Amino acid sequence: MATAAQQNAGHIVLTNVAWSTYEALLADSDSPGTRFTYDRGTLEIMSPSEEHERCKKFLARMIETLTEELRIPIRSAGSTTWRREAARQGLEPDECYYISNEPQVRGRRQLDLSVDPAPDLVVEVEITAPSVDKMPIYAGLGVAEVWRYDGKHLRIERLQDDGTYAHVENSTELPMIPPGELERFLDRRDKTDETTWIRSFRAWVATVLDSP
Repeated sequence: MATAAQQNAGHIVLTNVAWSTYEALLADSDSPGTRFTYDRGTLEIMSPSEEHERCKKFLARMIETLTEELRIPIRSAGSTTWRREAARQGLEPDECYYISNEPQVRGRRQLDLSVDPAPDLVVEVEITAPSVDKMPIYAGLGVAEVWRYDGKHLRIERLQDDGTYAHVENSTELPMIPPGELERFLDRRDKTDETTWIRSFRAWVATVLDSP
């Protein structure tokens, strides 16, 4: 029987949840944006705050603008549910992208992690700290890089040979943009409208193109 371990506004953690129950909740959920994180019987259900959603949208627009301007092929996979029954783990990232492995998934309508690679880059906004640690789940999926943003600082973590993540100074997937520059633009997100904000970021990316 599932039991509640923690419950706050928009945030609940259940323990002793069967895999079949997790899959049934995914199938029956009628709340767009709700995140389900499942790890071997523990299920966290979160309804993201407006600030959480704004931050993930800003990061997504920056990644997509950057790759567009630099002509880097990508495949966006949004908040797709990724799960592995054998490991009894599953989750939805805030945003995720294929970059290095984009050619391997190009044109495929349905991705299957038993034959397809995991996303190369995942975005996790952590305005509210999750109760279930997502990093081992991402490691099990084989996600190469995770960008973690807490509302102030952007931390980039890269999957290591031992199956853990380590902080790195620069992205391997998008090495041309230092995290400090991304933070600088994110800090300005409340100082103007979003259209002006992304146009200023696009203009800044153009200076990268012009750099020797």
